[in-house]
Amino acid sequence: MKNILKTFAILFLFANNSCKAQQMVQTTKDVYLLKTNEQHFINKPLKDLLKEIKPEIKTADATNDNPYYFSFKFRTLEQRKQSKGSQDDSVSLFVYVKTPIDWKYEERPKGKELQWTKEDAEKYSNLTVVRIKVIGKNKE
Repeated sequence: MKNILKTFAILFLFANNSCKAQQMVQTTKDVYLLKTNEQHFINKPLKDLLKEIKPEIKTADATNDNPYYFSFKFRTLEQRKQSKGSQDDSVSLFVYVKTPIDWKYEERPKGKELQWTKEDAEKYSNLTVVRIKVIGKNKE
């Protein structure tokens, strides 16, 4: 009986660790899934959407003219200027939020004004998503 309980305990722990949910966006080719599943993110915090994106967001820009939105890109500014990097990485993710975005270029590091950081993700994590738009080569 003890062996059976130990076996079930081990299987339970193994299943618990190996069945973690996979992020929705594994590669930049998958960014369109965010638009397809937009209703899962509407009226939810931005952090919920960001958790679903595995590829690194390299740059971001914020627009504070109503509507308020972020433009996320998966290539650096230099890569975009030189047309370097994968065509799949050239996709742009626009995330519209409910309230103005406290994004001040003059307060961002010189030469890195558009760089998206972990601190940015934390700072803007509680903004409420109201719309998602994806623009890129593979647009459906």
